Amino acid sequence: MAYIFLTAGLFFSNSRWPTNSTTKANRGSGSLRYLFDDYAFDTDRRELHRGADLVAIAPQVFDLIEYLIRHRERVVPKDDLIDAIWSGRIVSDAALTTRLNAARSAIGDSGETQRRIKTLPRKGFRFVGAVQETRRPAITPMDSVTQNGDTASQSLLAPHLSIVVLPFANIGDDPEQAHFADGVTESLTTDLSRISGSFVIGRHTAFTYKNKAVDLKQIGRELNVRYILEGSVQRGADRLRVNVQLIDAETGNHLWAERFDKPVADIFDMQDEIVARLANALNAELVAAEARRAEHSANPDAMDLYFQGKASYNKGTDLDSLTEARRYFEGALTLDPDCIEALVGRADVDVTIPAAFLTDDQGPRLVAAEATLNKVLSLAPQHALAHLLLGIVQVHKKRAAQGIAEFQRALALDRNLAHAHAWTGVAKIYIGRAAEAEPHIHEALRLSPRDINSYRWLLMIGGSKLHLDACQDAVAWLRRSIEVNRKNPLAQLWLAAALSRLGALDEAKSAARVALALDPSFTIHRLRANLPSDNPIFLAGRERIYEGLRLAGVPEG
Repeated sequence: MAYIFLTAGLFFSNSRWPTNSTTKANRGSGSLRYLFDDYAFDTDRRELHRGADLVAIAPQVFDLIEYLIRHRERVVPKDDLIDAIWSGRIVSDAALTTRLNAARSAIGDSGETQRRIKTLPRKGFRFVGAVQETRRPAITPMDSVTQNGDTASQSLLAPHLSIVVLPFANIGDDPEQAHFADGVTESLTTDLSRISGSFVIGRHTAFTYKNKAVDLKQIGRELNVRYILEGSVQRGADRLRVNVQLIDAETGNHLWAERFDKPVADIFDMQDEIVARLANALNAELVAAEARRAEHSANPDAMDLYFQGKASYNKGTDLDSLTEARRYFEGALTLDPDCIEALVGRADVDVTIPAAFLTDDQGPRLVAAEATLNKVLSLAPQHALAHLLLGIVQVHKKRAAQGIAEFQRALALDRNLAHAHAWTGVAKIYIGRAAEAEPHIHEALRLSPRDINSYRWLLMIGGSKLHLDACQDAVAWLRRSIEVNRKNPLAQLWLAAALSRLGALDEAKSAARVALALDPSFTIHRLRANLPSDNPIFLAGRERIYEGLRLAGVPEG
């Protein structure tokens, strides 16, 4: 049998190559661009950029990458790939491997790591990197050149949640802190890339700006990002100060700032803690900033609606906020049925409503969430939040051990996912080991003390104390939770139960009235009907809670 061998030596820069009908499909007006890590893959210009740098790539290799990205929702069999790229010609396995290796090399991947292009033995190939789509507006002769003589490509709309972490400045030029400053920059770049829907410029590009006087708006244009994070490290006696600022790259306005002042301790532990706190705080800040942008968009896309949904979700664990969030996620899925982040968002709502006891029948919500999460993990097996949510589903289906295993998978993928620590603590309550819950939840608070979810974690500790019948401690934790977010009915209900058991019936009834104003449909029957565990120690604790709720005036159902 004759084989056509395709050489790997065609790395001239981005010349035109005839494309098949598949690679031309669905382009519409303007150029479709795929963004992943700090790469931008432009299908019309047939250009691959890493940050501001053009990557040389052979035409056939470009077509191979494009085909895999376009069909990233499935495993592409070898025969499909050959039909699409080589029009069905006979191609040896060695030639195909050579092209795949060239494709991986072009996008910073390798056959060993397979972080972006994965080979599934006897099945095919799949692009598994997180991808964001955007379109370069069609350029007319009138706007092909700006007033400054810059090409129109520089005025391209930056992708959603796109950010560069500039090298942190070492104030005072203390050589001992230079490595620490660089380490914070690199770790933060890595950790921000784990935020759902983010596009983070890689550290190699970011470090080209080190020790340079920079115009932040110019950097935004050069790297085509919406946000810039800059910071500094300063050592003083036995303390270390880290300052950070989040800046709108288009306007130059400061959106958020934070300062850490800590006694000098183990340098690596300090770096990990500071990076974790920054990454978690920035997650909420960036979501809020993207939601504000989306509010003013005349033609919102799927990701615009996703960020609005996430901002609604972050308002609190009440039915109105969650219903509003789900409406945005559904709107995003109407525009893009395979929008992974919107699918995760919808599943998050469907998990949270039963987890917060906001429904009488948890079953349908949990079934819907599990189906959605299984779809997400088939498309994106490394999605940390999807694993976390699937773990919560498992816990509420009385499979706590499987749930804890999912939480551990989530943390292996994203060490900053503080909620996975907290839910490990909750699972311990459900299996009758409430005394072990608090350290796990404290770890969540340590990683992200100002987290948007901190009110939930305080509630969880209060719940663990209530199950241990340590009601005085429970009251203290629950009141802290309510101070952070007053829209959570479950915190008021647990507070009512704890106060009742302490004999403070007037205060207990007042808390119960607030809870029922937030959720008028709540009854004790709802708690009984949706038990997440059959563990006898857990059930005995629940009976004490039921009695406390009755004394506070909560209806039986």
